[in-house]
Amino acid sequence: ATRRGPRSAPPRQFTMGVPLLFRWLSERYPLINRPVSLPPYPEIDNLYLDANGILHKCTHSDDGAAVSPSEADMLLSIGAYIDSLVQLVRPQRLLYIAIDGVAPR
Repeated sequence: ATRRGPRSAPPRQFTMGVPLLFRWLSERYPLINRPVSLPPYPEIDNLYLDANGILHKCTHSDDGAAVSPSEADMLLSIGAYIDSLVQLVRPQRLLYIAIDGVAPR
């Protein structure tokens, strides 16, 4: 008789973010799901950014492959992207940028 080890669990599929958070937010606050280009523009007090996605976008190509721009080019790209978000949203009180961690509550 052959001895079998413990049954291995199926591989886990990992997803980014909190499952169903977008759905919950959309149902609770329906005005968050409208294009920013449509007036009236909402007044935003605080803008919280998780910069990990911004860093990735500014240092990788659209297909996810790493590109090799200089450090100066990466920093300029990151700054320009954050600036474009701030100009679009125009937060009135606070811009909070979190890197490699969770955004504050």
